[in-house]
Amino acid sequence: MKCFSKTLRFGVREPLLRLYSTAAQLAPAISLRPYQESCLEACTDALKSGVSRIGVSLPTGSGKTTVFITLLSLVQPPPRHPNAKRSLVIVNSVELANQTADQTKRLFPEWTVEIEQGSQRASGLADLTVATYQTLLQPSRLTKFDPGALKAIIVDEAHHAAAPSYRHILSRFHSSIAGPDKELAPPVLPHTIPIFGFSATFSRHDGLALGSVFERIVYHRDFLEMIKDQWLCNVRFTSIRANIDLSNVTVNSRTGDFNATSIAQVVNTASINKLVVQTWLDRAVKRRSTLIFCVNVAHVRDLTTTFREAGVDARYLHAGTLAGERKALIADFKAGVFPVLVNCAILTEGADIPNIDCVVVAKPTRSRNIFAQMIGRGMRLSPDTGKEDCHIIDFVDTLDRVAGVASVPHLFGLDPSEVIDDQTLEELEERSKKAIDSDERKMSPDTVDNVPDPTSVTYIDYDDPFALIHESSGTPHVLQLSQYQWVGCGGDIHVLDCLGKGFMKIEPTYDENQPELRYKATYTPTVNLPAHVTRSMKISPFQRTKNVLEATNLHDAVKGCDMYVRSQVLPGGSVIGILRTAQWRRQPATANQKAFVLKRWEKRLAMDSSSAQHDVSRLTKGEAANIITRIRHGAQARYEKKAKEEKKATAALLKEQLRAAREHVTVGPLRTP
Repeated sequence: MKCFSKTLRFGVREPLLRLYSTAAQLAPAISLRPYQESCLEACTDALKSGVSRIGVSLPTGSGKTTVFITLLSLVQPPPRHPNAKRSLVIVNSVELANQTADQTKRLFPEWTVEIEQGSQRASGLADLTVATYQTLLQPSRLTKFDPGALKAIIVDEAHHAAAPSYRHILSRFHSSIAGPDKELAPPVLPHTIPIFGFSATFSRHDGLALGSVFERIVYHRDFLEMIKDQWLCNVRFTSIRANIDLSNVTVNSRTGDFNATSIAQVVNTASINKLVVQTWLDRAVKRRSTLIFCVNVAHVRDLTTTFREAGVDARYLHAGTLAGERKALIADFKAGVFPVLVNCAILTEGADIPNIDCVVVAKPTRSRNIFAQMIGRGMRLSPDTGKEDCHIIDFVDTLDRVAGVASVPHLFGLDPSEVIDDQTLEELEERSKKAIDSDERKMSPDTVDNVPDPTSVTYIDYDDPFALIHESSGTPHVLQLSQYQWVGCGGDIHVLDCLGKGFMKIEPTYDENQPELRYKATYTPTVNLPAHVTRSMKISPFQRTKNVLEATNLHDAVKGCDMYVRSQVLPGGSVIGILRTAQWRRQPATANQKAFVLKRWEKRLAMDSSSAQHDVSRLTKGEAANIITRIRHGAQARYEKKAKEEKKATAALLKEQLRAAREHVTVGPLRTP
């Protein structure tokens, strides 16, 4: 364990030529870690440069509260407004309000500290006031804080700050922050109040732009870095493969994460709950304090019951737990009175329980931020309780059926199907490095042809009936199997037009009793009536379809059909008419053929009628016949359905990539809405 620390004393500096100063007040002797010093320096440098809405990303257990309270001691009133000496800290829970107030009193006992929350009412005159945002949404509670008397504002768990509720509050104190009410004019303020946002996950999973509140992130440190540098405790990871099918779970369109009610139907089952308990008994029963995250209240209760049925003293809390009971439960958990605490959406943020030495994630999430927050609850150092490390246990779908689910394997870029059992951070990083090296070797220059850079790329979809390639046959692979003009109609369906004698069709068949794919071939002859007669009588031009054969592969099906056509459908010399090399196929398309193709082609939104006319004018009889046969047998409908599905899949992939990118934190300017 690294024991290096440094006492940092801030002396008097020259007043800054800005609206605020970081000079004059002497801070007490505070033992700060090197990264905390770097963070404070980044914040004060940003203030010097004129930035007044500043974001800081520090992981759970890094001492964010100590950092921002120390920062407040450095920020002094603007030279022209010497009475602006107060600070406001905005938090999102009672627990955080109490923790922040207590820590401030320890660090700066000479400060007056008050809490504005629920029944606790602050005067608005204290050196530092800690307020919950829920309470500040009440006009009478907000207006007591005079912007002219504030020197700085801290927003803890600042990834929430882009929400309308937070912007409603912050817009009162900074004219560059727009409130949700567009009709309200920005306030006229006597001076600029610096606003600092601190969070372990400085990004929004739901896409709301944090740039609407903060100008830039000036400091970021990832929890993996903190573990390696031994500022957080050592961690061991176990991922349990389970039959958790998330493919039908609905996703909240606003947050991008799973809907709790929907996912509970998959996760809160007797079998999964027993798996969670058995995993804990097998892997973590000797752990002193285990925190478990569940999906909803029903899941919390059911999983707790399953633990108790196994003889484990497990207790639970959720949003409906009374404040007094919640406080007593957490106090007993900290004291080691019971080993397992099950919760839902309560201890994800702001919980300071250093003795947690095991975290069980029984709540699948698509948010890397939420996943990091959950596992981060166990990463605080706690040498006083004898804690040596923290065991992180999560559950992943055996088949990895849904993309973007946050888990331990995905955190390290590993395949969820790989076994992760009680492994350290270093061991997982080594596995990840080996996987990357293996992929790079597969893609090394020695394994690919020396292909020159292309000047353009053309993509051909053979399922498109209008793709003028291989005479619009749609079946380039069948060209190797038959000399006759088979055409592909999408869905692995192949048709051979028999020149007025009907058509052969090969299509795949699926039988529950026969798992392997089979092909069925049929022949549909025409009726013995002229075409104009069938049209006038409004009857089908075809007779009843005949079954010809079944085959285990396409090769045998094509060969069998070719033989059937030669012997039963077009015996003698007439069979030459269906050859791909038949002379008539090279002749220009007829006017009727062109009209039929053009009418269908013009429906394609991606191509205007003038370009279609140009292409149709060049068609041969063979190309036109192929297109017409394919359209009549459903190729266009199948292609359009396929194109629609691919477009939808591409849009979903892009949305997922954008969602994942939003959770990636980097130092620099933030994107504005």
